[in-house]
Amino acid sequence: SAVGRGPEVPFSSEAYGISAVSRGKELRLRLAPLAPGGEPQDLVFRFGMSGSFRLCPADQLPRHAHLRFLTRESPPRALCFVDVRRFGSWRLGDTWQPDRGPCVMTEYQAFRENVLKNLDDKAFDKPICEALLNQKFFNGIGNYLRAEILYRLKIPPFEKARTVLEALKDQDQARKKQNPSLTLSKKLKLMRENPDLLELCHTVPMEVIAAEKKLLDPDHADNYAAFKNWLQCYLVPGMSSLRDHNGRTVWFQVGVWGVSSHTGQTPRKKCARLKADPEALTPKVTTHASKRHPRAAAKPPKSEEKEEEEEEAADGPRKGRARGRRKGTTTPTLSEPEAPVKVKRSRRTSARKGRGEASSP
Repeated sequence: SAVGRGPEVPFSSEAYGISAVSRGKELRLRLAPLAPGGEPQDLVFRFGMSGSFRLCPADQLPRHAHLRFLTRESPPRALCFVDVRRFGSWRLGDTWQPDRGPCVMTEYQAFRENVLKNLDDKAFDKPICEALLNQKFFNGIGNYLRAEILYRLKIPPFEKARTVLEALKDQDQARKKQNPSLTLSKKLKLMRENPDLLELCHTVPMEVIAAEKKLLDPDHADNYAAFKNWLQCYLVPGMSSLRDHNGRTVWFQVGVWGVSSHTGQTPRKKCARLKADPEALTPKVTTHASKRHPRAAAKPPKSEEKEEEEEEAADGPRKGRARGRRKGTTTPTLSEPEAPVKVKRSRRTSARKGRGEASSP
């Protein structure tokens, strides 16, 4: 497509097959010619927030179909990479991004070892809710998954990541000493009966993929309703949400943990970062940006936009828009008196009196 951000794909074949394999938040496609002697072409995709593949008639292409694989049948069809928000991308070649760790689903044991042997890394100085989005260690965990994982274990989202994970390291060592000959089936049974944080990083996304009704299949009209019924914390009415230090929305249950004691910041600052949710009874926060653009402020936000550009950064804080947004100030909350205007007027009045000028009535 003319507006697509990815590179041109130099591939053409009379007949070819498409196969796919995923790793964390990446997907690799291989285009393999069926005729002997043809060279295959590999592409690695990142989906951002809204990227997906869709098979449709070639004369009924969906909007934002940025890459299309056409069939030779009559009438022809197109396999389209559709990305409304254009945060997704693709690149040529078969290599995964080097700064992403083992996949939480397909490489669980390597993923677990990668986390526990690197707890001295500065990434674990951050709150556990922020560390869970670091793709160097948690490749495949996104915003809704971190909320569901922390909620199930009742882990305070702003607890220091190293504090939470060091206990698992000691637990693993104790298990090896007590049961050095545990079979794989017994290990899986223990994981299901009493899962820890790293085990839930594997089993919770597997619930979504292995569900009898495909929760995230865009071809099913009721898939989003099924997905919302599966959620226990993320976007659930009655839950609370705050912005973390990277500008991403964290969903959690306040009554269980007392979040303000773990944030390291005053409750007022955190309240100012609350994101309005049309389904929850939370106070509305008005920003300077919304004053400049009242029409945009009046439009209720879509639930999917709460994650912001999560895929724009695989590791660490984002640059540009997110940093500017964090520095932006908010207007006082309703509990604060609106006194600054009156103070300024009284100063001008006293200044006139000092110069002998008559004050206006």
